[in-house]
Amino acid sequence: MSTKELKAVLALSQTRSFGQAALQMHLSQSALSALIARVETHIGARLFERTTRAVELTDAGQIFVSHAQELVRDTQRAVQAVADAVQLKTGAVSVAALPSLAASTVPEVFATFRQIHPGVRLSLLDTLSGPAFDLVRSGKVDLALTAADPKQEDLAYEQLTTDEFVLICPTGHPLCNHAQAIALHETLQYPHISMSASASVRQYLDAELHQHGHTFTPAFEVDHIATIGALVAHGLGISALPETAVSLLKSEAIHYLPLQAPGIQRPLGVVTRRHAPLSYAAQALIELIKQALGHSATASNASR
Repeated sequence: MSTKELKAVLALSQTRSFGQAALQMHLSQSALSALIARVETHIGARLFERTTRAVELTDAGQIFVSHAQELVRDTQRAVQAVADAVQLKTGAVSVAALPSLAASTVPEVFATFRQIHPGVRLSLLDTLSGPAFDLVRSGKVDLALTAADPKQEDLAYEQLTTDEFVLICPTGHPLCNHAQAIALHETLQYPHISMSASASVRQYLDAELHQHGHTFTPAFEVDHIATIGALVAHGLGISALPETAVSLLKSEAIHYLPLQAPGIQRPLGVVTRRHAPLSYAAQALIELIKQALGHSATASNASR
């Protein structure tokens, strides 16, 4: 039974006049009469008693009308809910992101998104790349911002930018006097501080050194960028980190050195489930992320 038929019954029950109900429904009286008759045939009961003077609800009609009112209200609420979601007045988006992105790009994007769409609820999980893929796969987050991983073929990955690695060392370290860019494998005589083997940062360093016949054995392995920065600042070693991570370290006790070309690049992008449609809110958030990372990459290239 269509919403139009329900609304016709309600209009007739309220006006008690075929003429007035027909005007409300933008129908002719004969068309309205045929519609009401079709509904009565469908449910197998008369809803109205028709006389020359008035139209009155039957007992069956009163029961039907009470339920029809609820159905029409539910339909209107459903239509409004969809409209709100399309117009981004409501909804929710959950994001998993690498710690370096969660502490740099994501807060800026979230702040912009909330100004534009204050009714959409945002949530963030800062995590390493391995867990980020699992969170997307399980549906616990809508998307992840992380490094590429060819082993995750069941997920969709779109590269958005490239993260260049740089070397950081404590001020006064012998490498600070190095006038030119240096290759990573040429720094292994010094203690290194790096992230654990499950982190994408570590995996790119391991791969780079493996190409030159070296096994990476850091003096310290930690899980947080801030910890690496503090250890370097206190002279306990040097570290190779992506620029997004280095940008979080604000210390006069740290010196920055470029790595020798071609260097180490970490592709960064957005991960989603391959065959699951994204909500309108998630799509809008991804567009803002693309703009932010594109602007960041342009500014980084201009500063070199």
